[in-house]
Amino acid sequence: MGLKNTIFLALVAILVAKEALAEKHVVGGSQGWDQSTDFKSWSSGQTFKVGDQLVFKYSPMHSVVELGGENDYKSCNIGSPVNTMSTGNDVVKLDKPGTRYFTCGTLGHCSQGMKVKITVVNGNTPSSSATSPSSSSSPSSSTSPTSTSTSTSAASASQGFASFVLIFALSLAIMLSLV
Repeated sequence: MGLKNTIFLALVAILVAKEALAEKHVVGGSQGWDQSTDFKSWSSGQTFKVGDQLVFKYSPMHSVVELGGENDYKSCNIGSPVNTMSTGNDVVKLDKPGTRYFTCGTLGHCSQGMKVKITVVNGNTPSSSATSPSSSSSPSSSTSPTSTSTSTSAASASQGFASFVLIFALSLAIMLSLV
């Protein structure tokens, strides 16, 4: 019975650590989901992995519309959305690799640039692979060092916490198996 409990607790610890390692990306950084944000620049400085979350923070004059594909994204066609959100603090879990497209549902905001294209990679992809040489040498990528630094600091803190939780849970599992 002790071995089964140990295995169960170890699995729970791994699941908790995996969730704690997931990064929360506040879309637009400190400016949030707003017309003044350069979303192309913001997203180019991020690595979006399976398990991560997008957090859309915005005022009541905005909303979030997830679009079905690149054609709808390019043409700002919100006629057949995948999902529509309007709480002002919406969370979207990135549950599989691929590209996802988001825009504001307020008339005219998409055509004014309030849209973002998110490319999600597998969770085991190294973070450094997200910034290609061409995007790091572009002038626009140098305009958002604060949001990238904030995201990196948050990721480091999150990983440290996850390591602590994992070690604590495994220690607890070992102690319980000895009882």
